[in-house]
Amino acid sequence: MGIILTAASCNPTKYVPHGEMLLSRSELLVQEQGEPLPATVDKGDLKPYIRQDPNKKIFGVRFHLGLYNLSNLEKERWPHGWLRRIGEEPVIFDPISAERSAEQLKSYLRSKGFFNAGVTDSVGSKGKEAEVIFRIEPGRPYTVRDIQYEIQDTLLRSLVLMDTVNCLIERGMIYDVDLLQKERQRLERFVRNIGFYTFSTESIYFRIDSALLSHQVIVNYVVTPRSITDSRGRPSYSNHRMYRVRDVYVYPSFDPRLALTEGEIYTGSFDTTFHKGVYFIEPPGRSMVKHEVITQSMYVLPGTLFSVTNAEQTEAHLADLKNHRLVNISYNDAGIVTGERRDEGLLDCVIQLTPMQRQSFSIEFEGTHSGGNLGGAVNLVYQNKSLLRGAELFSLKLKGAYETLTEDVKGFKNTEQYGIEASLRLPKFLSPFQLGESFIRKHDPGTVIQAGFNYQKVPVYARSVANITLGYSWSGNRFTRFNVNPLSFNVVKLHYVDPEFQAVIDEMSYLAFSYRDVTIMGGRFDFVFNNQIIKKSRDYWNVRMGFDAAGNLLNLGYKAAGASQQDGTYHLFRQPFAQFIKGEADASYHYRINELSSFVCRLFTGVGWSYGNSEVMPFEEQYFAGGANDIRAWVVRALGPGSYVIPGSPFINQTADIKLVANAEYRFKLFWILEGALFVDAGNIWTVRQDDDRPGSRFRFSTFTDEIAVGTGFGLRFDLKFLLLRTDLGLKLRDPQYSEGSKWIPLNRPFNTKDDVSLVLGIGYPF
Repeated sequence: MGIILTAASCNPTKYVPHGEMLLSRSELLVQEQGEPLPATVDKGDLKPYIRQDPNKKIFGVRFHLGLYNLSNLEKERWPHGWLRRIGEEPVIFDPISAERSAEQLKSYLRSKGFFNAGVTDSVGSKGKEAEVIFRIEPGRPYTVRDIQYEIQDTLLRSLVLMDTVNCLIERGMIYDVDLLQKERQRLERFVRNIGFYTFSTESIYFRIDSALLSHQVIVNYVVTPRSITDSRGRPSYSNHRMYRVRDVYVYPSFDPRLALTEGEIYTGSFDTTFHKGVYFIEPPGRSMVKHEVITQSMYVLPGTLFSVTNAEQTEAHLADLKNHRLVNISYNDAGIVTGERRDEGLLDCVIQLTPMQRQSFSIEFEGTHSGGNLGGAVNLVYQNKSLLRGAELFSLKLKGAYETLTEDVKGFKNTEQYGIEASLRLPKFLSPFQLGESFIRKHDPGTVIQAGFNYQKVPVYARSVANITLGYSWSGNRFTRFNVNPLSFNVVKLHYVDPEFQAVIDEMSYLAFSYRDVTIMGGRFDFVFNNQIIKKSRDYWNVRMGFDAAGNLLNLGYKAAGASQQDGTYHLFRQPFAQFIKGEADASYHYRINELSSFVCRLFTGVGWSYGNSEVMPFEEQYFAGGANDIRAWVVRALGPGSYVIPGSPFINQTADIKLVANAEYRFKLFWILEGALFVDAGNIWTVRQDDDRPGSRFRFSTFTDEIAVGTGFGLRFDLKFLLLRTDLGLKLRDPQYSEGSKWIPLNRPFNTKDDVSLVLGIGYPF
């Protein structure tokens, strides 16, 4: 923060030439008299037409200009050249750019129906700084009085008129050139999707008639026939032709380099196989992926009408098989066939697939960050991208990891992990019921089988976790994804517990039941929504909702069989099994303010309920608060539950059944690889049941708001492109553990740097 203040304190006009002015402000002002701008015209849409923007600001400070001004223009050596590269030179006011901006704003408003709009620019100066204000008098907008269709292609006339229900232009709406262009693109796609391969937006135009009308226009919607120029350059006109796919040729092992250098010699030795109406052309021998797997991903099939959507979906689904570096789809004109009603064109579809390397070995070095612990890991990874020639992705990983907590506390300071993981992903549902190819093409189903063994050692205990999971996933639409794990089997075994730590947990029944051998057998359902569109979306939502259930069928079966209990619980594989239900929701909203800054907010809530065969939730399923991805002003696992006051103990490990956390973060770019953030975190954890060993820990609707912890702070991020390192300095604002006076620390006592400040390290953004 000191760097920002130092840079901002520099004279902003230090390097403004004599006789020139620094552009300090550029503002749009809509005149109140006359017609106001409608909701369809946003000021944000007008700003790109201003040709000069002032120097960028962070918190109202021209930070990057300040960095530039810290340099000496006569020196190139460090740090002067570096400061100029990461900074921003002063924006010198240009009156010609202001005039052109006014003209462009006027032109834009006319395209939005404000034919009589007026835009004037005025310049004010203060010292060596200039302010430009663009005053806009929009006037009354023109609206669409009527739409008249002029379909000159007789073959398309009935089809286009039937589609007018989907037309984006409506009577009474404000005239909008951008909307007309979108309508051209929409109609082009509609027509091409029903077989008209050669149709384009060049055959669509609008003739606007505003004569003798009061602020109204008539839109003449014109679709022209196909224009053909003969050998003498004379044009002739005919109806557009509908095209049908004759044959489909797939090259599953296409090498574009050899095809370019060797030409027909390269493809001359290929064999041709006919499978389900599709020709597969490839070198002799077995292909990497079975033909039936490829055809299941294809929407372009022989006998179907040409469709842009079918081609796009085919390309996307073939790429999703994760077996091809390149997917190229092209069409060749195969002549004309004469029918009873019309002449149809024929197309041959050629699909060229460039395969990836089937098997690979790699060594991965990665940063790890789980539960607030920062560390590193080394992974030995083997992958086979088509294990059984069905685009099955098989992965085997040997993993060794070491994590450490920056805080000086026992229990979770250092963690060692060693394990083996294996997974197999199938591009279909593994089930006794065969799904149709149409479902596979539409929903991209997958089956994932995972198995692993992990050994974890911390200073106060050592345990192992063995697991196997069967899961299914499929897409709902372009933004949604569903995941169901009908079978999840985990065996947790505690090998060693430090006697001192054992004495601590024995004093609390909740923790005593947590640190035990347990078997978890159940299932999980997840729904994911993400509407982010890379490079196009200004803001987006990321929502995940999940539901867990475990031990219910086992408990029912044991009771039905009249099985005996040991120590009041049923046992599976000589240890008790967990029985619980758990639901959680995690939603974050990302808003991009400008190219330098963004605002992100997040809300997480989760509830777990143990019953039947379990006194408490399994330790792996319990919630904790604090740490790098949570409420950052508290050490990981040191907050809560509720208003419970942690007694003096060398072990800090507070967990519970309910969690509620809200975060808000303002992110901004500074310079080089450095980014900054200001954040506010709030939340806590609670138990579902009364816990006499931890008074104040139970969740109650009447008191939970008084038990919300609040922290704030400042963070730095180091964007290394392949990895983002993060450090956040959190400051407690409200501590629910206070029972006397205000829980707000500024209103209760002076800040204590040892107890009220927490420095956490992380990898990636916190949410």
